Amino acid sequence: MRHFAFLLLFVPATLFSQIYKNPKASEDDRANDLLSRMTLEEKIDYIGGYKDFYIRGMARFGLPEIKMTDGPVGTRNYGPTTAYPASILASATWDTTLAYRFGEALGKDARERGVHILLAPGVNIYRSPMNGRNFEYLGEDPFLSGKMASNYIQGVQSQHVVATVKHFAANNQEWDRNNVSSDMDERTLREIYLPAFKMAVQEGKAGAVMNSYNLVNGQHATQNGHLNNDILKGEWQFDGMLMSDWVATYDGVGAASGGLDLEMPSGAFMNRESLLPAIKSGKIPESVIDDKVRRILRIIFRFGFYDNAYVASETKPNAENAQVTLDLARNGIVLLKNDSAILPLKKSIKSIAVIGPNAKQCVAGGGSSYTTPFECVSLLDGITKYDKSISVKYFAGAVPPMEEYITQSPLFISADSKTKGLKAEYFLNQNLSGLPFLKRNEAEINHNWSDATKDEGIPADHFSARYTGTIRPEKTAVYKLAVRGDDGYNLFVDGKTVIDMWADHASTLKTVELSLEAGKTYDVKLEYYENAGDAQIEFAVYHEVIDFTEAEKMAASADVAIVSVGFDNNSEGEGFDRSFELPPYQEELINVVAKANPNTIVVLNAGGNVYMQTWLPHVKGLLHAWFPGQEGGTAVAEILFGKTNPSGKLPASFEKKWEDNPTYNNYHDPDGDKKVFYGEGLNIGYRYFDRAAVKPEFPFGFGLSYTTFAYSNLKITGSGTTFTVTFNIKNTGEIAGAESAQVYVHQNVSPVERPFKELKGFAKVFLKAGESKTVSVTLDANAFSYFKTEKNAFGYDAGKFNVLVGASSEDIRLEETIQVK
Repeated sequence: MRHFAFLLLFVPATLFSQIYKNPKASEDDRANDLLSRMTLEEKIDYIGGYKDFYIRGMARFGLPEIKMTDGPVGTRNYGPTTAYPASILASATWDTTLAYRFGEALGKDARERGVHILLAPGVNIYRSPMNGRNFEYLGEDPFLSGKMASNYIQGVQSQHVVATVKHFAANNQEWDRNNVSSDMDERTLREIYLPAFKMAVQEGKAGAVMNSYNLVNGQHATQNGHLNNDILKGEWQFDGMLMSDWVATYDGVGAASGGLDLEMPSGAFMNRESLLPAIKSGKIPESVIDDKVRRILRIIFRFGFYDNAYVASETKPNAENAQVTLDLARNGIVLLKNDSAILPLKKSIKSIAVIGPNAKQCVAGGGSSYTTPFECVSLLDGITKYDKSISVKYFAGAVPPMEEYITQSPLFISADSKTKGLKAEYFLNQNLSGLPFLKRNEAEINHNWSDATKDEGIPADHFSARYTGTIRPEKTAVYKLAVRGDDGYNLFVDGKTVIDMWADHASTLKTVELSLEAGKTYDVKLEYYENAGDAQIEFAVYHEVIDFTEAEKMAASADVAIVSVGFDNNSEGEGFDRSFELPPYQEELINVVAKANPNTIVVLNAGGNVYMQTWLPHVKGLLHAWFPGQEGGTAVAEILFGKTNPSGKLPASFEKKWEDNPTYNNYHDPDGDKKVFYGEGLNIGYRYFDRAAVKPEFPFGFGLSYTTFAYSNLKITGSGTTFTVTFNIKNTGEIAGAESAQVYVHQNVSPVERPFKELKGFAKVFLKAGESKTVSVTLDANAFSYFKTEKNAFGYDAGKFNVLVGASSEDIRLEETIQVK
């Protein structure tokens, strides 16, 4: 009895000593206290992901499971959701207030789903138009990207949801992303590819950062100590958590030493087997593991996850967030061409032909940012609903997707067999080695497995397959052999490789054309492997017939033809780089329609630029709609009919042809050694075109309006390194509109080569017809600084600088010289 009383006497003191349970204690004290109570084994377990999208809970400490979701344009992982426009469209708004609302809406969606961490935003620089994830990023300029990202992050985190800025760093192509090294000098890294991350961390206060798949200067980002320890956690004083992208960790000891805090989606490398011996031998101090756990715990306490349970509620369409998607689309769609003032459409228009493969779908980029919307307004929907008195006719004018040909493919399991399909062998490894664990005949190769629906014991990850048989065409013709796969695949015909895609990538379609003769048989072999994540392999053999007669007739009979073309989630997305040219036959479709109807307008869907020279001269109007989200059809219709005055401006320079891009000779590795040297250095985008003999088709910051704007009365006040730039903008047209004014800085004389000018401020101004407003932009020392390699720090050189104010990078309206002391 005395013993029991003795225990009761000390219970209050024991509880009080558990600082981590005290919500009034500081986040650091709470994190340190909880950390001190964990075993080494528990600490190691804690830095490996759990159940694909979670940080594991620890019941004995009351630590909750921490739930994550993909972004950046919707809370992707847990059923239908609000589908926002692509991030690059958000950047094309040049509106930081909208960026904040965008993040705030996403934060609300995340909370509704019980999510603690949103895996967004992405801020990697648009270097080439082909990068498969450009649409997830914010354009070519680090200042614009950083400002838009910081406001987005603040919006997300206002809802007590952690924003994760990604992909750190230099993830500027998806081609062979797990193996390619982005190699550059330190100044290029610091001035172009890191500033947006720095602003996201220091201004946006992002709670998390995600490493990229690629290597940087020969070392994988997840184990790159210079990036992670020296810069992110050292110079920038980032105190949050650094996680890997999914399956982007390659060495447990290397990642632990190189600064990675959390391996996702599981501790495949940073685990007890790899780390306990390294700690025991002294190769890794236990304090390194402690720092990782402390960073995770600090964020859990900072955002209130320990004290407030996040529980998923019923998810349903959200009118307020749908309005955010509409406002983004209205403000980010860019009018690039408007000959003869074809837009807005005249009230005399009585009939419209809507033609093209993207007109009837909710078009979006593919990969981990693809979301399933509750509802979606297609372009056709938007036009049809806008004015019911107008006759609207629709024709897809599209080539059927390869999936429609799978069942009709002339494939047989052997040369003399009547059994359709191929022989299939499956292996419990990624390299087709050993004996297959499963053999069967498959009538068609059309697999899109999820982790939950594997068949006949096929594992969730890390398996391979071989499919063999023959092709027996019924008629002599040119056939397409098409394979779509996630991850790698190779296709062989009569022993020769005709498609080689043997690398990790997201769902990617590749085709080859072969002349095949009726009555002959051709041996075919398809090999496939899956690493982790989604698993897909599809194969079709078909003769394709293209006929645009119906499109031509429909266009000729209408007052106006609107052609909806571009990319979608199957042709532009994560894990692969797209073509610079439009998808097959779309250029021909545009030209057929434009020839039949001189009043042709193109609505383009893409994450960046496309090759336009073969069709742009033949059309009167061009709207770049990017991937406009679930309300995109409404926004485009409003712009076409003039309810909305377009105000989007390009966040990237649009070259006339690929050869004009400064990365043309050093985008994909020409030698096969997986190293891409950024030989253009600082001269990316408008920084290059400012000095080049060639000029872009459309410059950075360009976008047309239905009204006009006049700039005047530039005044610059201040001294030292702090200046206030003011100027007036007047709407000199007859309708209300918005103008995004851009402030650039040029140093007259510099001891080192610098870009001719660099964006250092911008403001979006909404003006009624005839209205004038004064715009104010502040410049500080950062506006005049560059990375001084000899000092390993940013600094400026005193002297004269020109401040240039313009409507685009090539349309400078005002200029004044200042003295920086």
